Amino acid sequence: MEETVAEQIGFYASKTGMADFAQESIKEGKRRILDSLAVMVAAVNAPPVASAKRLLRRWPTAQGSTVIGSDLKASPQDASLVNGIMVRYLDFNDTYLSREAIHPSDMIPALIALAEAFEASGEDLLKGVLVGYEVACALADAATIRDRGFDHVSNIAIGAAAGAAALLELDFERAFEAVNIAGVNAAALRQTRAGELSMWKGCAAAYAARHGIFSALLASEGVTGPKPIFEGELGYMKAISGPFNLPRLTPQATRILKTSIKWWPVEYHSMSAVEAATRIVSQIGRVKPEDVERVRVSTFKVSYNIIVKDPEKWRPKSRETADHSLPYITARTLLDGDIWLDSFEDVKMRDTAFLELAEKMRVEVDPRYDELYPEAVPNSVEVSLKGGRVYSEEVIHPKGHYKNPLTDEELRLKFARLTAEKLSPEELEDIWNMVMSLDRLRYVGYLMAPLSRL
Repeated sequence: MEETVAEQIGFYASKTGMADFAQESIKEGKRRILDSLAVMVAAVNAPPVASAKRLLRRWPTAQGSTVIGSDLKASPQDASLVNGIMVRYLDFNDTYLSREAIHPSDMIPALIALAEAFEASGEDLLKGVLVGYEVACALADAATIRDRGFDHVSNIAIGAAAGAAALLELDFERAFEAVNIAGVNAAALRQTRAGELSMWKGCAAAYAARHGIFSALLASEGVTGPKPIFEGELGYMKAISGPFNLPRLTPQATRILKTSIKWWPVEYHSMSAVEAATRIVSQIGRVKPEDVERVRVSTFKVSYNIIVKDPEKWRPKSRETADHSLPYITARTLLDGDIWLDSFEDVKMRDTAFLELAEKMRVEVDPRYDELYPEAVPNSVEVSLKGGRVYSEEVIHPKGHYKNPLTDEELRLKFARLTAEKLSPEELEDIWNMVMSLDRLRYVGYLMAPLSRL
């Protein structure tokens, strides 16, 4: 009898180990952890993070996992929620593009919290991360769920359960049940990313990852879940994804090699538009709206549907909407010459220069670009000035894309820029070295200690 999807994932999570992984995958796992820690540090005081911390302070505990940037300890699932909001809030963590687009590093804070609570080693954490990436990305390869009204974080819940099962070294039966439990409550609605976006945009994946590791914890104590959770009469395929065959899960965990690290804090489909806009600014200087006749942006259908078509994307009123708005992101880059964390402050969104430039902007879908996606994220930006001069730039694989990856030096520069206000150069060096030698770290808690003192 053919294995069910949950059985395939359970077998993979329980049987795959460090000896199976490709060295390139192990290195990229370390780089994704470093990237995630930097983004988390930068978001340590973000509004939804502060709200979640206040909630945890109502029921303090002396043991558990570190809540970054505080003296708080919490259960691994609760620490994973707060730290997970940090990794996602700035829209600056990694991306995997396939039939579904996901941010697999959304699982990293949850797996770190679990590893710390169970006094696991750095090698245990790496195993959990690489298994989680492989499973979540394979699910993204298998089916598109956004067009059916469901959010991509459904994949994160199941991937996190698999990663947690691997980290905790659950046997097949318990790993299998972790997937069943995670799957039955994995459905998340796509309304999270429609219209004017709320704080929940930065919380949804953290909530899903929390559910994933808690599913593994329940399974570790003998709780069972419904089955077959994917193929069943009222299962995941019937309700959420439609029928699919799970692509082969690679023992070498090579899907992480096709994830991309962000160089700018924007929704990934707009990344190449930012790079194109910066190239134009390098030629003509920062754009002044009064000098512009028109701006034309060419993109692809998936990009248009996610970050252009809603009226709210043309007049964003929240940070969450602005960093998911191709018109705003492109205009802001042309106006300022760059885009960074402060580009999404209220004063910037209300800026009359942006409003004036947006009025002169048109965004269109180029069918040629549809043919390149998801292996590329092509955008072109054309600025026509009064007087007749026209400047145009096209970018297919932006900096940080897996086909144009960041070097270690560039990743370190991103890390330093994001953490400059919170970490000393010595602390940065210690964390960098600890993660780069993570497979030799005896206890993940050593990594978290300096992050509690921010």
